[in-house]
Formats: sequence, C-alpha cells, structure tokens
Amino acid sequence: MYSFPIDYVEPVFRPPSEAKSLILPVTNGCSWNKCTFCEMYTQPQKKFRARKPDDVLRDIEKAAQSLGSVRRVFLADGDAMVLPTRRLLEILGQLREAFPDLQRVSSYCLPRNLAKKTVEELAQLKEAGLQILYVGMESGDDEILRRVNKGESWESTRSALLKIREAGLTSSVMVLNGLGGESLSRQHAINTATLCNETQPDYLSTLVVSFPQGEERFREGFGHDFVQLSQQGLFEEIRLFLEHLELDRTIFRSDHASNYLVLKGTLGRDKQKMLDQVNLAISNPGAAPLRAEWMRGL
Repeated sequence: MYSFPIDYVEPVFRPPSEAKSLILPVTNGCSWNKCTFCEMYTQPQKKFRARKPDDVLRDIEKAAQSLGSVRRVFLADGDAMVLPTRRLLEILGQLREAFPDLQRVSSYCLPRNLAKKTVEELAQLKEAGLQILYVGMESGDDEILRRVNKGESWESTRSALLKIREAGLTSSVMVLNGLGGESLSRQHAINTATLCNETQPDYLSTLVVSFPQGEERFREGFGHDFVQLSQQGLFEEIRLFLEHLELDRTIFRSDHASNYLVLKGTLGRDKQKMLDQVNLAISNPGAAPLRAEWMRGL
C-alpha cells in the first residue's frame, strides 16, 4: 500500500493556488494564533513549535525518494517566516539539492515576522528559491485590527509589504470582506483599499469572514454589537473597496469558496468590468451568477 512520505499533524492548510505543491511542514501551528476570526490552528495538537531540523530534512529526503520530481513547495504551517533567516536558507538549500527541477517555494507570512528581517535577508531568501509570500492583511483599518486581535497595524503591514516588494519577492495579499460588520464596513473598505494602494501587491484576493464554529470567540473581542453583513451588504462593501483601489498591475481574485460573487481581473485594467459585475449583483441579484449558499465554505 502506498504511504505518503510526510506524516502531517492535521489539519493542514495551504492557499488555493498551492494545490499542486508539496506541503512541507517546517513549523507546527501559528506563532501568533490569537486572531479571533481564525480557527485554523486552535486545536491542541497545533500548538506552535518549530520543527527539528533533522525531522524536516528527513521529510525532504523521503519526499525526494518517493515523489521524484517536485516543482513547487509550500512551507507550512501558519508562518514559516518566523524562523531565522539562517534556518530558512538551510531548508531552501536542502530543497534545491533534493529537487533539481524545483521552480518555486512559497509560505504564509505574518507581517510581524518581517520586522526583524532586512530587505537584504529577504533578497537572500529569494536568491535561494523563495518566491511567494502570502500575507493576511485582513483589513487596513487599525480599529478593526485591534478589535480582532490581529497583532498588526496599518504600519506593520505596510512595512512588511514594502520590504517584500523591495527584495523582489512576490506578494499575495488576503482581505476579509465583512470583517468590520455593519458598523465599520465603510472604514474597512476605504482604509484597506488605501493600504493596498500604498503597497501595490502582486496578487490580491478577498474572502468572506465566516464562523463555522460560531461567533462567540470573535464577539468577545470585537464587541457583542457585531452584526454580520448581509449578502447585499457584502456586495456594497466590495464595491466601495474596488472604487477606492488604485492599483497598476495587481491580479485580483474574489473566487474563494466563501464568496457569493466570483470576480477575476487585473487592476486597474479590469476595474470597471468588475464594478459592473458587482453593480449587477446589487441591483438585480437574480441576473448575476451568484454562488448558492450550499456551495459556499472555507
């Protein structure tokens, strides 16, 4: 019977675009793990720790023997970039040696984890094979970031994304539609768009904030006056967000399973086309190609 070469600590998460990548755990869980909207690493077995170098190397060697050619690797779990640059360079070197056809390596990245890394260090990681960093911006509004206990601010996220850009790495930014609820929807949309304009990410995607395990944990921090946006409210917020975006060549996707309305394009070239789609969903939902409720999920 075939046995996969890596013994994962479940659950394991990765961005949708890494579906064809080898998932290599170099840490377990998330070093912050206090965001009230996130339930990804809340299980006891996902308590944060850096994996031992020998265990990571053993997984790389077993994967090379079992899988042969590997072109893409995603460094898991929640924020491999918390590791020291020296350790990351070791891992990238081992991957390059084990997989001669390797084309790219990627990772999730908390902005806070780049505070102590210089642009020169990031450029070294790029030279060693790191290509894409997935950054959860969630919101560009400091009040919302404080309420959801993100542990980040407008400035910490801005600084990290500018470092990524200066080092020549690719940034893929995630924003949570509806994170501010009804009361903070407008400032969420406008301030998040402004932060995106400041940093010009290479990729930008939106997900709808969801609570599969209930809202109580979220409400404890945000406030019990939180009111989730309706479908129409989500569309109105994304319209305001798009209206305020001034991006040059950012690839935009709103096609995650949590979204009702799928949007795809390049900003700013396709901005008006996507606004037309959102306006149709607002004015005539029956005529818009919306995802059915039963098809949505995380």
